[in-house]
Amino acid sequence: MQHIGKIIKKYREDKNLTQKQIADLIHMHRSNYSRVETGERELSIEAIQKIAALFGMTIDQLVNEETIPQEVSLEDTTSNEQMKLIEQLDEEDKQTIFRLIEKMLTNKRFKEFFQKNIAAL
Repeated sequence: MQHIGKIIKKYREDKNLTQKQIADLIHMHRSNYSRVETGERELSIEAIQKIAALFGMTIDQLVNEETIPQEVSLEDTTSNEQMKLIEQLDEEDKQTIFRLIEKMLTNKRFKEFFQKNIAAL
């Protein structure tokens, strides 16, 4: 398991934050905080909690960063990429997705039908 300091350093750098900014957040001198990132010093639970909150995470997500799978987002993917992701699912989950799509399309057709027929009245 990776030391918490190395995990925090990675997130800090990803967010373009300085060691001083993190040290100020947890009320620690920057040189002492630097030792946290190298694994020479430990953090209190309170400090870890503040840092996790800064990164929009829970303590568990921060501490167990390596073991938590990354979230899959379909928002910025093409239809082909989305279908490839669906193909990775087991058969039961695939069928559930396809049933949901069928239900949504049926609802859409009913709405269109009623709107068209109500407008004709």
